[in-house]
Amino acid sequence: MHEIAGRVRTARLAAGLTQHELAERAGLSRPSVARVEAGEDVSTATLAKVADALGLVLRVTNDVRDQEGS
Repeated sequence: MHEIAGRVRTARLAAGLTQHELAERAGLSRPSVARVEAGEDVSTATLAKVADALGLVLRVTNDVRDQEGS
């Protein structure tokens, strides 16, 4: 989850957005965006909203090799 958190934060900063602005674009609260960036457990729906607001692609897999970078 921390890899996703880092990618979200990097994308948000590259877009010049505050957490509040990203939250507004995603239809979420600012604390929800903060939880995503902190790597806390959030729903797939929340991740999808954040990814969409940032123009990112969210890929969900259960392949352990993907998680290990193989």
